[in-house]
Amino acid sequence: MSVDPHAEPFHATGEPDEQGRRVGVLLSHGFTGSPASMVPWGRHLAAHGFGVAVPRLPGHGTSWQEMNRTSYEDWYGELERAFEKLKAEHDHVVVGGLSMGGGLVLRLAARKGREVAGVMLVNAAVASNNKQLLAVPLLKRVLPSMPGIGNDIKKSGQDEHGYDRIPLKALGSMLAGWKAVREELAQVTQPIVHFRSSEDHVVDPSSSRIIASKVSSRVVEERILENSYHVATLDNDAPVIFEESVEFVRRVTSET
Repeated sequence: MSVDPHAEPFHATGEPDEQGRRVGVLLSHGFTGSPASMVPWGRHLAAHGFGVAVPRLPGHGTSWQEMNRTSYEDWYGELERAFEKLKAEHDHVVVGGLSMGGGLVLRLAARKGREVAGVMLVNAAVASNNKQLLAVPLLKRVLPSMPGIGNDIKKSGQDEHGYDRIPLKALGSMLAGWKAVREELAQVTQPIVHFRSSEDHVVDPSSSRIIASKVSSRVVEERILENSYHVATLDNDAPVIFEESVEFVRRVTSET
C-alpha cells in the first residue's frame, strides 16, 4: 500500500544543551489523520535543539480500508516503539498528542512513569458525548465506513492530509481504547499542558474535564485557543502552541 507523501514520519536528533543533555519530544497525530498535522510543530521544536519523532500510526496515510484492519493496540504499539527509540537517543523525553494522539500519549505516560518528563495535549480525546457513537458496535458489522471528520481547521488553505471516510471497525477499536485509557489516567503523574480550542467540531469538552479530574499530576495547565478549530496545530493559534511548548519542554526537563 503506497503512503501519501504528505504523511511521511519526521525525525530529528536533539542537540546537547549547556549541561550536555539531549531532550527529545514524541508527537502523535490523531484518528484518520497523518504526521502532516504534527510535522510543523515538530520542525519548530527541532529548530530549538530538541530531538523529535513524529511517527505514522499504522493504517494512516494510506487508505481508510487499510486502517480498518488496524486497532488501537497497533497505534499504541507504534507510538511505544518510537518512544523507546527516542529515549535511547536522548536523556529526557516529553510526549505530545493531538486528539486521539493525546489519549495515546497519556497511556504512554501512565505506563512509562518517570521515563516521560511531561505531557502536551492538543484537543485530546478520551471520551465523547455524541450519542451516535453508541451505535458503532452494530454499525461496524454492516457498514465499512461513514463520512469523515477531517480538516476541522479555521485557517484557510490548510490540510491535515487525513481520510474523508471514518473506518468503522477502527472507530470501534478507538472507543474501546478510550475506555482503557480512562482507567489508567490515575497513573499519570507528569506535568500536563492542554491546549484546547474554544470551538472544536470534533472533540467536546468532556475529554478535558475527565483528564483534569482523573490524572494524578500536580500540574495540569489549560490553554484556551480562541482562534482555532480542532486541528489547532495547523490553525491560527499554532504559533501559540509552538512557542509555549518550547518553554514547557525546557521547564519540565530542567526539573528532572
